[in-house]
Order: sequence, then C-alpha cells, then structure tokens
Amino acid sequence: MIKTLKFFAPGPRIGFGLGGLLALVALWGVGSHWLQGSMSMAALLGPQEAFKSLYELLVQNQLTVHTIVSLKRVLVGLGLALLLGVPIGLAVGSSRALENCTSSAFQFLRMISPLSWMPIAVMVFGIGDAPIYFLLTFAAVWPVILNTAAGVRQLDTRWLMLAKSLSATRREMLFKIVLPGILGHILTGVRLAIGIIWIVLVPCEMLGVSSGLGYFILDTRDRLAYSELMAVIVLIGALGFMLDGMAQKLYKYWSRSPSKA
Repeated sequence: MIKTLKFFAPGPRIGFGLGGLLALVALWGVGSHWLQGSMSMAALLGPQEAFKSLYELLVQNQLTVHTIVSLKRVLVGLGLALLLGVPIGLAVGSSRALENCTSSAFQFLRMISPLSWMPIAVMVFGIGDAPIYFLLTFAAVWPVILNTAAGVRQLDTRWLMLAKSLSATRREMLFKIVLPGILGHILTGVRLAIGIIWIVLVPCEMLGVSSGLGYFILDTRDRLAYSELMAVIVLIGALGFMLDGMAQKLYKYWSRSPSKA
C-alpha cells in the first residue's frame, strides 16, 4: 500500500514544475498580445480564449471521442512496436554477428522520417486506421529495438552461467533472467517511443480519417475556430505530458523495486 502511494505521489520539485508552466503561459499571453497589432485574430490565440474554449469543449463532451480514438491509436502503435521490437532486440543483442549485419540498415531506416512514408502507406493500406498504425509502429520500433539490444549486451554473464549450471531451459532463462534483467532498458525504449508516437500521431491523423485530435485540428482550421484550435493544442500537450510522466514513473518504480525486494 505504501509503495503504491509513493508511486503516485508528486515529486519534491512539483512547485518548480508548476512555476515553469505558469511562466510558459505568461509568455504565451505576452506573445498573443504582441501579435494583436499585426493580426486581427490574434486575440483568439491567447491563453484566456484557449482555456475558455477547452473548458467548453470538455463540458460539451466534444473532445471525448477524438481523445479516445487518438489514445487507442497510440496504444496499438506502441503494442505493435513492442511485439516487433523486443524479439528483434533480443536477437540483435545476443548475437554480435547479427548486430554487425543489421546495425547499418537499422540506422539508415531510423533516420528516415516516418511522415515521408505517408503516401506509400496510403497506397498500400488505403484510407483509415491501417496506415496510421503502420506509421506509428515504424516510428516507435527503433528505440525499442536499440534499448532492448543494449539491455541484453549489458546483462551480467554470471547470471546466465549460473542458470545453465542449474540446467535451466531456454524458456526459464528468457522469462526468469533475461526479460527481468532488461526490463528497465525496455521501459526506457517505451518512454522514448511514446514521445515519438505522440509527435507523429497528429500529422498522421490528418491522413483522411474522420476522428482523432489531428483531425479535429484540421476541422477547427476549416471553421476558423482559432480559439478551439489552440485549446486542442493545449490538450495534446497535456496528454503527452501525462503519458510521458506515467512512463517515467513506471521506470522509476521498476528501477527501485529490485533493491527493496
């Protein structure tokens, strides 16, 4: 019970974090006020109108479906990246020859922006969620692969030797030694993957779909509802901040738990 409370307890620097956010909002207000001299619609871009529109959208339940759809796409993309990335990372990390064969190809593919694959994804998968899942998975799989492989390479070989001396099967070595030993590295890859997915998600949802936060941004642009546009941008930032915070808390909780066991 105490461990659970500590997991959800705010950090000691929460006051500084809130101060930084307030300073960011103040700079936002100053910038929108400064733009009013050159833009007639600049007042709608300010924090006061944005937070007012965000409150109205949440009260009227207009963002619920779009938020749920976006989060579902994030979870599916992350899940597919884990299903592909963890086994590949295990194989690459356990074989020096395979690592040498794949490192150049992986680095080459990792440097290609996922958004550059958008036209090809639409041609292959058509319009809908399928190309979005492909793009999100392609964006998220690389940090999972690289961090999983790094974790395998950093495993203490004495653990493996001890398991072999006790006649442990491959399944037992995988689930009792390897995966628990590299879980911290996998969670680091998950945190990096979430950040990449969340950045790639919004432009992907402008890809011929009728729901999601990215679609809602296009809708507000077409309706010239600039205050709602800024409200959705704030919501996207808040949701991304929360997802990253949850991944960070999960990593810290796991990294501390073995010493308490």
